Amino acid sequence: MVNLSSDAIADLKVGTRGQVLLPAEPGFDDARRLWNAMIDRHPAVIVRCKGVTDVRRAVVFARDHALRLAVRGGAHNIAGSAVCDDGLMIDLSPMTSIRVDPAARRAYVEPGATLGDFDHEAQAFGLATPLGINSTTGVAGLTLGGGFGWLSRQYGMTVDNLVGADVITADGELVQADADHHADLFWAIRGGGGNFGVVTMFEFRLHPVGPQVYGGLVVLPLEQAKAALVKYRTAFDAMPDDLSVWAVLRLAPPLPFLPADVHGKPIIAFAICYTGAVADGPAAVEVVRKFGSPYGEHLGPMPYTMWQQAFDPLLTPGARNYWKSHNLAEIPDGLLDVLIDAVEGLPSPQCEIFFGQIGGQTGRVPVDATAYSSRDAQYVMNVHARWTEASDDARCIAWARAFFDAAAPFALGSVYVNFLTQDEAERIGAAYGPNYDRLVAVKTRYDPKNLFRCNQNIKPSAS
Repeated sequence: MVNLSSDAIADLKVGTRGQVLLPAEPGFDDARRLWNAMIDRHPAVIVRCKGVTDVRRAVVFARDHALRLAVRGGAHNIAGSAVCDDGLMIDLSPMTSIRVDPAARRAYVEPGATLGDFDHEAQAFGLATPLGINSTTGVAGLTLGGGFGWLSRQYGMTVDNLVGADVITADGELVQADADHHADLFWAIRGGGGNFGVVTMFEFRLHPVGPQVYGGLVVLPLEQAKAALVKYRTAFDAMPDDLSVWAVLRLAPPLPFLPADVHGKPIIAFAICYTGAVADGPAAVEVVRKFGSPYGEHLGPMPYTMWQQAFDPLLTPGARNYWKSHNLAEIPDGLLDVLIDAVEGLPSPQCEIFFGQIGGQTGRVPVDATAYSSRDAQYVMNVHARWTEASDDARCIAWARAFFDAAAPFALGSVYVNFLTQDEAERIGAAYGPNYDRLVAVKTRYDPKNLFRCNQNIKPSAS
């Protein structure tokens, strides 16, 4: 148990523009609560920052009082690294300012902003940058781990579009990191997670997208999944970069375009986003419509912001979640066999396995250009176990681990760091591959005492 003097807390409160919360105070439990309900940690103090000065003060306070330090952005991280026991939690959620410069095609984003916040501002000018698929995800955590989404085949990973960042380092200094300033730090935060400091401002390159895109869902019976995935992988190389098609295997949710008797049945759904001319959409997605005979489909023009929110109902906060993930260069026949077996034995109605299609521009960037190194990944496969009751923990986790192990022989061996759970520290090296040693060197320079260690931790070299 950490004991902080009343004088120390009073001094912290006086010097902080935001809130300083202690256990049992109003708002404390809400601030420590994360998207993944499996995480239930109790910090000694929470600082809800309203600006850079609050962040600097919180970092220095944690360092000077030898407190474990956690940093909360959107609080979506599966491992729950946003909160710690008996330490200080920096809560960035009040910092949600976004400024868009449409002429320069730049966005300046504070670390508490969500994807929905970002899209709201950028789409007002018909602009976007590659981000994730759930509008309540935090921009900061997603970016620091690499980031990918519907636009990645066309415009690369999120970090490929990061132009610069303001970073509070372990010594409390505010530095600007970009190609010309602290270039090694800028390289490291593009995929290296929160290991190197607290980012208080992101500068992104924007691209013309929407405001209307063409896409939707094609939903097939699970019995057709194997044949459909063979057609999917065959069509991959011919797909243009402005077409992104993900495959999701799960029980059918109560989608209004599906017959009622299909709800709850095992399915494979192909989720499609085409960002070319809307008039060309029907022709662009025709290849997917030929993957099988669907239970139903819902395709057409829609606002890009609407598509970015399409999966929010399946990813609401408050459920228990456990993930396992592999990067794939292909979807071989052997993987299809174990995949179908796993989906036929889903342990809860909310569990799913998805293939996030990347490739395209993500693979044209040199491996050493950013800390994110998995440029050979054509698909990111996520085994998403999700359920409600704690009594189902063991069964659902065992299902995810069993399929993960069965799929391992068909995978690249690397992994997307944002999909690592809290019990996978041994895979951190696999997340960074040939870039790991350079990351250790940057960590040793900027955080030699490992103040920022509530993450998928890159340990500094021994001094």
